[in-house]
Amino acid sequence: MIGGMAGAAVIAAGKPFELIAGQAPDQYQLKGNIRHSVSQWCYSDIPLDEFARACKEMGIESIELLHEKDWATVAAAGLKCAVGYATDWGIPKGFNRKENHDKLVADYETMIPKAAAAGVPNLICFSGNRDGLSDHDGLINCATGLRIIMPSAEKHGVTIIMELLNGYGHKDYQCDKTSWGSALAEMVGSERFKLLYDIYHMQIMEGNVIETIRKYIKYIGHIHTGGVPGRHELDETQELYYPAIMQALVKTGYKGFVGQEFVPSQKDKLASLRKCIRICDV
Repeated sequence: MIGGMAGAAVIAAGKPFELIAGQAPDQYQLKGNIRHSVSQWCYSDIPLDEFARACKEMGIESIELLHEKDWATVAAAGLKCAVGYATDWGIPKGFNRKENHDKLVADYETMIPKAAAAGVPNLICFSGNRDGLSDHDGLINCATGLRIIMPSAEKHGVTIIMELLNGYGHKDYQCDKTSWGSALAEMVGSERFKLLYDIYHMQIMEGNVIETIRKYIKYIGHIHTGGVPGRHELDETQELYYPAIMQALVKTGYKGFVGQEFVPSQKDKLASLRKCIRICDV
């Protein structure tokens, strides 16, 4: 009996994401310091209504990266959609080319008031690929297009967030450095434009994750997770220690969401999600 108690104590002290021996999964209480969200595309084989119910039971607040047609489904489960889509264009075609502005501006002007009405706080956007465009010109073009939609974003209280992606998996993507993204935020000059700091992508491009978060936190409006290498679970199989990253994030005063965007490698995807939520729940 004493040996068993000692073993349970070691588990509780050494692995904060695991349950204390004998504790049922639904007895775990999230600490409330991190606003937990999850990207739906990583669980696309699970019907959204079923996935929403499972997330609600885990204490997750949001399912994100959803189109307008799915916002009501997560709302019916008592969840938010932390990040929505505003356009049917993907990552390669973004604000860095002036010829894209007419469509993008029209799409965002249409979706911003809809997002506000549905309680969706953020709409994602992308820089687009360089395709020979210099980083300087891409910066100016992005700022020019984004400034057009800022009055609407400010009026409706919706934040436009540009995702930072690695330039290897997303070859030639322009917004691939936090310094570039922060320069863009300065040029746009609105609290309704922020960066989506994706830890997985920026570990690949830059490393030094905690110091980068501390340095650029005023420009960060949303966080994504993912294990490196492989973009799988945030556990002992990868090179980052997420509890330390989350603690550093909390200490900055960050109040936005942390969206899990790892691709589960285990057969029980919901168990993987539950485990990684608890790893990040500092």
